[in-house]
Amino acid sequence: MNDQDIEWLARTRQRGDVAAWLARIPYARRIGVSVENATDGDGLLFRLAPCEDNIGNVLLPALHGGVVAAFMETAATLDLMLAVREPRLPRVVDVSIDYLRTARVVPTLARCELLREGRRMANVRVWAWQEEESAPVATARLHFALGGVTTPDA
Repeated sequence: MNDQDIEWLARTRQRGDVAAWLARIPYARRIGVSVENATDGDGLLFRLAPCEDNIGNVLLPALHGGVVAAFMETAATLDLMLAVREPRLPRVVDVSIDYLRTARVVPTLARCELLREGRRMANVRVWAWQEEESAPVATARLHFALGGVTTPDA
């Protein structure tokens, strides 16, 4: 990253502007990912729009499992970038996803929880649902390697 990118990352992080980060991820835009503050005040709420291009099984119809996984990975990465103690660029080391029920072609929501942030690693839990948060369509646990980002002022 160059100094300009680092400054931009620090500025957007300070404002909590996760949407600005999301706008720089072409695949996330393609599948219809957006983010907003949760109305219950409990962190961020990620949304996957119901797009016809995301259908994996046209007979049901149902979302492709890879789209659900990409949605959850994107949510976990961005949520982690905001939650860590200092600006860092996480890299996925391991992902474990449990598909619990058919993900229909309706709006899909996800929430994340930072389970642990160490000096070099972080663990994040994600759950995605459609009708009720208590009935997830998938859950995931992601392990990230945390890379440092030094701001130009430092």
